[in-house]
Amino acid sequence: MLTTLKRIVQEMNQIPELDQALFRVASRVKQTMEVDSCSIYLADEEKQDFILKATDGLHPDAVEMVRIGFSEGLIGLVGQREEPLNIENAHKHPRFKHYPEVKEESYNAFLGTPIIHQRRVLGVITMQQQAMRRFSENEEAFLVTLAAQLALEVTNAEIRGALSNSSSVESMPIQKNVRGIPGSPGLAIGTGFSTDSSITLRNWVVKRASDPDLEIRLYRRGVELTRKHVDILSERLDLGIPDDVKSIFQLYHHLLDANSLGREVEAKIREGWDAASSLKMVVEDYAARFQNMEDPYMQERAIDIVDLSNRILINILYEEKGQQPSAREATQPSILVAEEVSASMLAEFPRQYLQGIISIRGSNNSHAAILARAMGVPAVMGCQNVSPALLNGKELLLDGYSGEVIVSPEATIRSEFVQLIDEEKILSKRIEADANLASETQDGCRIALYVNAGLSADIEATQFANADGIGLYRTEIPFMLRQRFPSEQEQVELYRQILMATPEQTITMRTLDVGGDKPLPYFPINEENPFLGWRGIRLTLDHPDIFLVQIRAMLRASIGLTNLQIMLPMISSVSEVDEARRLIEQAFDEICDEIKHTDRMLNKPKLGIMLEVPSVLYQLPQLAKQVDFFSVGSNDLTQYLLAVDRNNTRVAGLYNSYHPAVLSALYDIVKQSDANQVPVTVCGEIAGEPGGAILLVAMGYRKLSMNAHNLRKINWVIRNVSLHDSRMLLTKALTASAHEEVFSHINQYLEHRGLGGLVRAGS
Repeated sequence: MLTTLKRIVQEMNQIPELDQALFRVASRVKQTMEVDSCSIYLADEEKQDFILKATDGLHPDAVEMVRIGFSEGLIGLVGQREEPLNIENAHKHPRFKHYPEVKEESYNAFLGTPIIHQRRVLGVITMQQQAMRRFSENEEAFLVTLAAQLALEVTNAEIRGALSNSSSVESMPIQKNVRGIPGSPGLAIGTGFSTDSSITLRNWVVKRASDPDLEIRLYRRGVELTRKHVDILSERLDLGIPDDVKSIFQLYHHLLDANSLGREVEAKIREGWDAASSLKMVVEDYAARFQNMEDPYMQERAIDIVDLSNRILINILYEEKGQQPSAREATQPSILVAEEVSASMLAEFPRQYLQGIISIRGSNNSHAAILARAMGVPAVMGCQNVSPALLNGKELLLDGYSGEVIVSPEATIRSEFVQLIDEEKILSKRIEADANLASETQDGCRIALYVNAGLSADIEATQFANADGIGLYRTEIPFMLRQRFPSEQEQVELYRQILMATPEQTITMRTLDVGGDKPLPYFPINEENPFLGWRGIRLTLDHPDIFLVQIRAMLRASIGLTNLQIMLPMISSVSEVDEARRLIEQAFDEICDEIKHTDRMLNKPKLGIMLEVPSVLYQLPQLAKQVDFFSVGSNDLTQYLLAVDRNNTRVAGLYNSYHPAVLSALYDIVKQSDANQVPVTVCGEIAGEPGGAILLVAMGYRKLSMNAHNLRKINWVIRNVSLHDSRMLLTKALTASAHEEVFSHINQYLEHRGLGGLVRAGS
């Protein structure tokens, strides 16, 4: 059965037109199951009925002619019940309705099952037979399984088909909507512009080479040209763009270093492969490692690695053949569209024409999304099942708040959109005017705002006057970019640079958070359930050699300074903290002993833990005696509380930090922290969202850490609310039964305060 199902779906995929593909499915099901008829109906949401789209057994003239209401006949009953309907004699069923056009008088046995995708009934597939009988359990199971497979294919085909139809030359363009993930807030109007190149590592066919020295020279020259190009792109970002966004290109420089990709690529060349093939094999291995990680931020690094390597590939071919591929350039206000919009692609796009960004793949953690937010460019990410070619050249309306893209908009919709853009410009000026003012509520409550830092914490912190420090520095990135564990001295130099950048501000460094589904390339880990596996503090405590080297490096880097704090990830028990404290004390004593005959001073850093595993919520009084501060990792805490893998598209819709249970947990944490006199910070995404920040402040949180691009907005929000009103909102949120109700309360509150433009289009 499985082989037959796969074959039917594969045959459907090979047929570009949906209607033809459905006819093929109907024919194959009739033949395979040896029934007298198989028919497929698709739902028309606008007219509230099912249309007969394909059949093998009913009269062919009925196709596209017969429409059955959602509440009519057996087809309507299958859709209403959202489950299979197996009837021995369909004519005697009270819901049977005769449609003369289909010529089904001779059929008695009826089996219908709904075609459902993400809780939406897309249609119904049926089998019928002249004999009066009930279809067997195996036959029913086959049709249910096929319908599940068919649902995804219908969804994909409908999206592609709808967009293709909107470009018809013979008629006026038809407005269509495409949904994605909000990547950068704002509204944009422009013509879709696709820059996707056919010269990519994905398309490259590996080849052997007979002259390794020549291939190495080609590779090194390709890297040299790419490095110069990256420098030029980085310089372009000086034009009216905050300096912090240039830190994105530091990853590119790390990868271009011979100690990163270079050695492995040249090793492949010496095995007999040409330069391009060697690059492909090494890079695809790197990209796969990043894509398999749990952390969305790290997953997005695969896009950057592939983008950079595609540029190296083009330069290798240029050096080999002496000619460079020609590239189209935008000449009008445009929305950049690509399978994966990379940071360098965004940087080289003419800024005067860039209105917005659509990335078919990617998330709001991608470098493109980070850059877009820093540049103030609206972006929508993750528009799956849509090809850039289908959006290229069409007028697009992009809503970065909701993640919606309107293709070929109607005149009235476009006019309303223009009005919203004008209102948004007014709001943006108001936010910018308050950018450097204190983050303080209207009734005088001061809120400290910190930065979550990644590649270049020193740059990210110094470019925002209203940042109080770094609430989370991810130390794992230097480990990810090497072929070995970085030495103690290498770590000292990196950490010292970060601590010295803002010596008067607190810098909280999280110890190595890898393992499980975030394996180091030189320390592979294979687990069936990496989310509950060997990661974070569990891994480093099992390897005190790794932990001690990192702690020693942090302490040595902080000699003469007082701004270092150390934070432990993935803590789930008091014993883990006890063991970590013992090792930290050991490292501290060692460094003190090493510098005792010098005039240098080592201050003992404060120690904190991440609250992200639910078990610690019930151990806070005990943990409070062991540490100096708490930091809530709301992203992982939400994931574990709701038992939802936020990176799994099938259940990602269930992941929501505004779930009443998550809000209750956050509220309980701050109450327990205050009772035990332990400072607590929130460093998850909810802290950087207007509604989330208001609720957290109302709960009692006085320290919020977020991505740097959210600081101005959250500062402005805090300055425009009062504790009294926000606590009334919190009461409503905590008594809500679902996150949708929480959102409704937040939106009403923001609208009432004149802040609605922060979460939707307009001012």
